[in-house]
Amino acid sequence: MNILVTGGTGFTGSALVMRLSELGHNVTSVDYKKGICFGELEEKGVKLITGSITDAALVENAMRGIEFVFHLAAAFRELDVSNEYYYDVNVEGTRVVIESAFRHGAKKFVYCSTQGVHGHIANPPGDESSPITPEDYYQETKYGGELIVQEYIKKGMNATIMRPTAIYGPGDPGRFLMIYKWAKKGFFPMFGNGRTFYHPVYIDNLVDAFIIALELEKGKGGTYIIGDEEYLPIEDLVVKTGKALGITIKVVHLPLLPLVVAGHVCEKACKPFRIPPPIFPRRVDWYRQVRAFNIDKAKQELGYRPKVGIDEGLRRTAEWYKQKGYLDKGKRAN
Repeated sequence: MNILVTGGTGFTGSALVMRLSELGHNVTSVDYKKGICFGELEEKGVKLITGSITDAALVENAMRGIEFVFHLAAAFRELDVSNEYYYDVNVEGTRVVIESAFRHGAKKFVYCSTQGVHGHIANPPGDESSPITPEDYYQETKYGGELIVQEYIKKGMNATIMRPTAIYGPGDPGRFLMIYKWAKKGFFPMFGNGRTFYHPVYIDNLVDAFIIALELEKGKGGTYIIGDEEYLPIEDLVVKTGKALGITIKVVHLPLLPLVVAGHVCEKACKPFRIPPPIFPRRVDWYRQVRAFNIDKAKQELGYRPKVGIDEGLRRTAEWYKQKGYLDKGKRAN
C-alpha cells in the first residue's frame, strides 16, 4: 500500500514508518525537520519530504498516489512560538492534510491526537467519553484537529482518531530522559505525595494499534484511547525506572506549591532569551495531574492488546539511553 505519514521522522512517526517499511509498504514521510532517524529511513527507501503540513502545495504533491494517511505531525513543546503557531499547525495543518487526502480519494485517514484533551481525570480511570478539558494550548489545538477530522467523517471520509497516553521507549530523545537521569543518581525529588496516576504507552504497543488500523473497517469513524494495560502512581514509575537501571532509588518528598510557582516564573523568565526553561507548567503538571484510562474500547473494537509491559519497556528504554550515551553527565538528547 502507498502510505503517507506526517511527522514521519519524529519519535513516534519514525517508529511507525520503520514498521510499515518492514511490512513491505511504500512509505512517504512529510516532516518539518529531518529528525534523528532521517538517515536510517532514507536507507530503507522511504520517500522523505522536508516541509510543513501547512504548505498546501507541498502536501498536495506528497498526496499523489497515496492510499492511506497517518497524520502524526504536530506542534509540540516548541520554543518561543505564539499560540497562533500551534493553531496553524495542529488545526489548520490537519485541515490541509485531510482535505487533500479526501480529494485524492485516500481509503483511510488516521489522526494521532492525545490523552491530554481530557485534562485531569478527576474520577479515574477515564475513557473516551470523559469530559474534554484541555489544560494547555497544545492539548486544545489537538482537540481542534479532532473536530476537523469529525467534519470529514460526516462528509464520508473513513477516519479513525487515536488518543495515545504518555508515549515512551527507544528512540525517545527526552520524554522520559529526566526520570532516568535522576534515577541514575540514586535519588529522586518527588513534589507532592507521589500517588498521582500516570498512564504510559510503550512505543511498540502504540505502533501495533496503528498497524491494526490499516484494516479499513477497524475503528472506522471511532475515537480510541491507546495506552498500556495498566497505569501506576508516579512514585512507582520512578522506582521501576531505577530497577531498569539496576539502582535502588531513594525518593525524597517535597512540597508541590513552590514548584508550581517556579514553573510559571521560569517559563516567563526564559522566553525573552529563547532558551528552554528547566521547569515549566507542563512539566510540573506531571506531579499533580491524574492520567489514568480504561482501554477496553480499543481492546474490544480494534482487537488492541498491548504486548510490552512497563518493566520490560523501561528496561529496553534504559538500554537505548545507555547505548546513545544520554545518561552520561552533560550529554543532552537532540
